[in-house]
Amino acid sequence: MTRYLLLYRADPEAMAAMPEPTPEQAEQMNAAWNTWAQQVGSGLVDFGAPTAAVSEGADRSVGGYTLIEADSADAVEALLTGHPHRAMGGTIDVYELTPVPGM
Repeated sequence: MTRYLLLYRADPEAMAAMPEPTPEQAEQMNAAWNTWAQQVGSGLVDFGAPTAAVSEGADRSVGGYTLIEADSADAVEALLTGHPHRAMGGTIDVYELTPVPGM
């Protein structure tokens, strides 16, 4: 299995302008993320967390990450079908983690 890093991107200004979700909306969002995590199953290495850019020049559109394992990039794309971040209008960058020789 190959490991893949998923970076969640969204327009920072649009995200900042969004109103705080109601408790019901927050519960629905959490349920959607948990449903997606269950679909990934044992391939979910690290559910991840939201991120905030703190260094100069850091890309403020990156709002979170997840680390998964899958057989191929095509398998990753299949796992991203219906992903809650995409459903909210965000994009997901996928990076294959490559082994470091000798480590």
